[in-house]
Amino acid sequence: MESTVARDPTRGETAQARAAPEERVARILPITADPGPLGLAGFALTTFLLSMFNAHLVNTAGEPIVLGVALAYGGLAQLLAGMWEFRTGNTFGAVAFTSYGAFWLSFWAFLQFFAKDITDKTVLGNSVGLYLIAWGIFTGYMFIASLRVSVAVSLVFLLLTATFVVLGIGNANASVNTIKIGGYIGLATAAAAWYASFAAVTNSTFGRVVLPVKDLKRR
Repeated sequence: MESTVARDPTRGETAQARAAPEERVARILPITADPGPLGLAGFALTTFLLSMFNAHLVNTAGEPIVLGVALAYGGLAQLLAGMWEFRTGNTFGAVAFTSYGAFWLSFWAFLQFFAKDITDKTVLGNSVGLYLIAWGIFTGYMFIASLRVSVAVSLVFLLLTATFVVLGIGNANASVNTIKIGGYIGLATAAAAWYASFAAVTNSTFGRVVLPVKDLKRR
């Protein structure tokens, strides 16, 4: 019969090694549901909406709709997913979802409260470009780490790195066409993230592999 308890991953090996022999008993807690699909879904949907506007596939006058989703789903829900990943002991998921949750929250806060303070459009474009390229650097090294997760997740990070860099260059140079290209890459990123989320939820629900993600972990 499958166990319904899991070793507490929050208690490090160093702490256990220093404990008295009678204290070296791992705490057991109920197994936590995988928060990964939630984090991926929140990221995918928010990225999809913003990318639709960046690609100019819809009227950009409606772009403020992204702010609410960035705050609630891309931001708070993804941040929570990151916190729950810490609890499950998944370092990669914890860093990724917490960071991108913070990204969407900072994006929302910037547009709501701080963008108006940069009155020079050139300076604004350069600043946003720097912001996006910095996130591209972070995503680039997370892509390297993702090469031991799965093909599906690695594809998300590869496309996201390209999205950040292209959008950063486009904003820094006030190039509408470059931003459009970044929007299309963003749509591909959202599709890949949605697939990874869909696969994780479906495989868990059905109790077998219905949608493959190609695990890259070394056995």
